[in-house]
Amino acid sequence: MFEEIHKKLGFGCMRLPMKGEEVDHEEFCRMVDHFMAEGFNYFDTAHGYINGKSETAIREGLVKRYPRDSFLLTDKLTDTFFETEEEIRPFFEKQLEWCGVEYFDFYLMHAQNADHYRKFRRCHAYEQALALKEEGKVRHVGISFHDKPEVLEQILKDYPWIEIVQIQLNYLDFEDLSVEARRVYEVCEKHDKPVIVMEPVKGGSLAVLPEKAQKILEDLQEEEGKVPMSNASYAIRYAAGFPKVVSVLSGMSSLSQMKDNVSYMKDFVPLNEKERKAVEEVTKVFDEKDMIPCTGCRYCVEENHCPKDIRIPDLFASYNSKAIFGGWNALFYYREVISANSGKASDCIQCGKCEKVCPQHLPIREYLKETAQIMEKKG
Repeated sequence: MFEEIHKKLGFGCMRLPMKGEEVDHEEFCRMVDHFMAEGFNYFDTAHGYINGKSETAIREGLVKRYPRDSFLLTDKLTDTFFETEEEIRPFFEKQLEWCGVEYFDFYLMHAQNADHYRKFRRCHAYEQALALKEEGKVRHVGISFHDKPEVLEQILKDYPWIEIVQIQLNYLDFEDLSVEARRVYEVCEKHDKPVIVMEPVKGGSLAVLPEKAQKILEDLQEEEGKVPMSNASYAIRYAAGFPKVVSVLSGMSSLSQMKDNVSYMKDFVPLNEKERKAVEEVTKVFDEKDMIPCTGCRYCVEENHCPKDIRIPDLFASYNSKAIFGGWNALFYYREVISANSGKASDCIQCGKCEKVCPQHLPIREYLKETAQIMEKKG
């Protein structure tokens, strides 16, 4: 099933190259060209990505430049863009227009959790997606999922015709009690659903490693006499090695990242036993750190979810950077760059809007308090 996905690396268009507030069209086109030239064909977007600019970038950089049958395109129905059943189809038609296509290869019910699922059921969103498939405007219907395995089990029992499931899976989250990636994957396996992986590098957290973790991978490469490989390569190959996984999305924002990903996924080879043991050791290093498990998806700061304009993922990234690397640099960026013209962690008014849209179900308000204590203390 889904043999039309030619290779196991997908182009996740949540984090594109930018020039200020706009997508860097020239760089994006170069990335698309390299991706397609190397035999890859799967692209993933959603209307909320880059405040709608991801879809239009795909129209200009991909759809207008390549035959429609040469690539696969996924878009999603996100709960923030409809309140009633009657609003779903007009929004879908606009998505086709924004992307410049007549159909989507995959259409996913986006960021499904217990709360979102109740709304999607109330608005008959799944039934509408199935109707769109019957009309030829969607080829495959699936879901992207952020919740406990029991919730996924219920969704797949209610809608057994769902064709594909997109889940968060990486070696850091595999046994994590908040994400439960292993158990979520096992539900997909039980129901025989192909899997698309998101956040394989956990928002970049597995690309830049603590010194102790970095040495584990460097020693492995030296022992096996390998050409040095990027940290991201281990994370992406780890996720791609599961039997039900048909594609691993990478949110690439530069041609150099694209070339790196393509270099080891063009002729994909799963991690061998020594490599798997090495990433298990890297996981243990992270477990020793007091880190905030934010993936940087930015749902909490888009669509005016934060009334105090707090750049939550950026502040958490600074906090984590200090936890991993120490030193003055993270404090400088926190104080002089990130919060210089926007809210800082201590500005939080505890409204909870951010937590309602967080796919990771993080206690963001508590993390903001902790961040303020560490990053804003004098001295």
